[in-house]
Amino acid sequence: MPVINNQIIGDKGEIEVVDLVNCPNCNRKLMLLPKGYPLYDVQCTACNFRAQIKSNNTKPKDIIRGAGWDIIEKVLKSGFLTPPLIVNFKWKERGTEKQEIRFYPFIRKSNLVKYLANIKSRGRLYKMFNYNLKGLKYYILYKK
Repeated sequence: MPVINNQIIGDKGEIEVVDLVNCPNCNRKLMLLPKGYPLYDVQCTACNFRAQIKSNNTKPKDIIRGAGWDIIEKVLKSGFLTPPLIVNFKWKERGTEKQEIRFYPFIRKSNLVKYLANIKSRGRLYKMFNYNLKGLKYYILYKK
């Protein structure tokens, strides 16, 4: 069974979002931000909209992986909101490829679930978080 690299899935998912959907605010083109840009993955080419993108090769679900806790914790302590989230769900159902791209404009701090992960490449426990999307309002930006 081949090893699935989450970074490859994430990069492909970001490109798909930019290719398939426009800005949820002004309906203009989205563009990728540079690799390693903190908190955000895309921004609008016309307005101030920015968002985080997460890609999952599953049916839409309530819990998805977030990222490292340290950066988001500093942002929240500074009084800023959790960045808007675009989730690119892709899966197969009865032999048919399905896809749904959802936009979550507001994510409460209480929907970020912190946990400790044993990251072997770092040789220690690392503070991470998951998004709990249950009950959050979202808009479908693309569906196939």
